[in-house]
Amino acid sequence: MSDHHHHHDHSEPIAIGATAARVVVGLLTAVGILVVIGAIMLWPSKQHVDIPLPMQNAGGGAVQTEAGTVTMQDVGPCGSSSLGKVFVDKPEAPRSNAYTCQRSLITIESGPHKGNHTLFEIAPGPGQPDLRAGDKIRLVRQTDPTGTPLYSFEDYARGLPLTLIVVVFVVVIIVVARWRGLRALLGLVFAFAVLVLFLLPALLDGKPAIPVALVAGSLILYAVLYLAHGVNLRTSSALLGTLTSMLVAAALSWLSIELTHLTGLSEEQNTNVATYLQHVSITGLLLAGFIIGSLGVLNDVTITQASAAFELAALDQSASRREVFTAAMRVGRDHIASTVYTLVLAYAGGALPLLLLFSVAGRSIRDVLTGDAVAIEIARSAVGGIALALSVPLTTGIAVLLARPFGSKETTPPPRHARHART
Repeated sequence: MSDHHHHHDHSEPIAIGATAARVVVGLLTAVGILVVIGAIMLWPSKQHVDIPLPMQNAGGGAVQTEAGTVTMQDVGPCGSSSLGKVFVDKPEAPRSNAYTCQRSLITIESGPHKGNHTLFEIAPGPGQPDLRAGDKIRLVRQTDPTGTPLYSFEDYARGLPLTLIVVVFVVVIIVVARWRGLRALLGLVFAFAVLVLFLLPALLDGKPAIPVALVAGSLILYAVLYLAHGVNLRTSSALLGTLTSMLVAAALSWLSIELTHLTGLSEEQNTNVATYLQHVSITGLLLAGFIIGSLGVLNDVTITQASAAFELAALDQSASRREVFTAAMRVGRDHIASTVYTLVLAYAGGALPLLLLFSVAGRSIRDVLTGDAVAIEIARSAVGGIALALSVPLTTGIAVLLARPFGSKETTPPPRHARHART
């Protein structure tokens, strides 16, 4: 862009054709109304779903957990009759010294037996917790058939360290990005609420996965984009591009799952869902995961492209739509290259334990790559990558039409090829 136009005042909004503005506002209003209608039609019912068997307590209800602290830890003879039971002072000695294991004296710190103790005896081995004195843990509280309370190890207590990590995250985002960072965090809270209050209950209710995911994704995008970047035509062009790209991602997700016959049953969580929640479609869960998983990276790319197009149009008032589009696309190509790495490596990182197991299984690389578990990650990466690549010219085109509307007067300056070296 020519240097003598760089004195343009960026604090003033760029002049936009009234027709272009009406078209964008009309389109987004119409889509918003459809999304609200879709959310009402797909809103989950209040139906009761039984707790799956592995997640029940002895009485068939939800598992209750309590806080506990390891107060003493040693290795010694096991077989105490106090195992898992509640006692005030010391556990009973084991009846024999037949075998040894790790013995943990636990102080119960919440619930009806707060202040009392229980005893864990853990044989060392894969998957077994390696408790240490002072560890904060969560205990499962149940009762045996006679009504005697029993406690067992649930997991390590992570509430405090996780809270500290989240607080640091929030503080850093707000300090660096200020009000925009705070608005982005509010958008994140809204997105989580949509997933928990609408998407998951609707899928549990047996509603069709693609409409549910599209409605949930649209609700998230409207809130996240406008909260973080303000209500303006720049954000609106990014929103239009992202919504259209999400439709592309939905179609590609459905097509890839149909063509490759992905089942999702290679993952333990999906197998549990198929076993205990038989009315929930596993392929529907996969589809919803593909669509929602693509939103973050699409949002990132489209808002960058919209900003680039508007800034380039503002820097050189004499530049034509084609010149602004070409310059913004050069930015977009660099962004595609870097974001594709982010997308694929993020999925590869999540699949590392699986790849490690396959690497020692002696199977051919072809079998590994086409197996259900790895194929899901490949398909997810490919769908996200295609939607990402297509979102760049789409959003750039929309943004250029808004920054340089057809109704505006374009000047035709002399050829400036010498001053526009292409990279």
